[in-house]
Amino acid sequence: MARQIFADDLLEGQVVFVTGGGSGLGRATAIELAACGATVVVAGRREQPLLETAALIPSGRCHAVTCDIRDEERVDATIDAVLEEHGRIDTLVNNAGGQFLSPAESITPKGFRTVLELNVMGTWLMTHAVVTKAMIPAGGGKVINVTLSPHHGLPGMAHSSAARAAVENLTRVLSIEWARFQIKLVAIASGHFGTETFKTKYPKQMVDGLAATVPLQRLGEPEEQAWMITLLASPAGDYHSGSVITIDGARDNFYGAWPPRDMATATGDPLAESRKAKT
Repeated sequence: MARQIFADDLLEGQVVFVTGGGSGLGRATAIELAACGATVVVAGRREQPLLETAALIPSGRCHAVTCDIRDEERVDATIDAVLEEHGRIDTLVNNAGGQFLSPAESITPKGFRTVLELNVMGTWLMTHAVVTKAMIPAGGGKVINVTLSPHHGLPGMAHSSAARAAVENLTRVLSIEWARFQIKLVAIASGHFGTETFKTKYPKQMVDGLAATVPLQRLGEPEEQAWMITLLASPAGDYHSGSVITIDGARDNFYGAWPPRDMATATGDPLAESRKAKT
C-alpha cells in the first residue's frame, strides 16, 4: 500500500511503537509504517495476533511484544526492553483501546472503570513512559493518540465518550507542556471503519446499517487511517501538534446522507425556497 501514497524509504531509520497492533486499525498502521521503511514494534495483551501482524510484514521490520498498557510496571519494563534492543522510539501510536455497547443505565461501575483504565490510564502510562525514557533524552518525538468520532456523543457508549474526550484534552495540554522538548502530540478521531474487529464484535443490525449514517455513505478503509498516521510520523507532520484530526466521512457533522428524505424532492434533490422573480 505504501507505494500508492508515499516513498518506500519515507520513515527509514525510525522506530515506531504501535499499541493494539494485533488487529484492525493497529495492524493496518503497522503494515503501512513498515512499508515506508520504519521498524515497527506492535504491542498488545495477546501474543498470537501480534505474531500474525509481524508475519504480514517482510524483512523483519516488525517486532511483537506482549504488554498490558494498564500495568505500570509492565509498561516500564516493555519500554526499557524496546530501547535496549532498538535504541530509540521516534513515534508512539496509542491505538489500543476498547469499549462495549450498552445503555448507560446498564453500565456498572466496574465496566465504566475498565473502559477508563484502558483508554485513559493506559494511554497516559504509555505516553509518560515513552516520553520520559526515550523522547525527552532524544530531544523530540511524536505521540499520536487514537480516539473516536463523532464528538457530539456516542449513545450506547457513555464510558467511551468520557474516556476519549479525556484523551483528546490530554493531547492538547501535553502538546503545550512538552513543546519545549520538541515533542508533538496529535489525536486522531476515528469514525466508522470496516475492520474485521468491527464486523465480528458488534450486532449484525448495527454493522449492516452503519454506513448509512455516514454522509459519504460508506465505512472507512483501515488503510485510510494508516496513511494519515504515516503522514504525521513523517517530516510532513513536524508542525502538527495539539490538534484533533477527524477521519470519519463527515459523520461528525451530520447523521446520514444529504438530503434526508423529509428534505428532498421526489427526484432526491434538496428542497429550496421559492423565490419571487425580480422585476
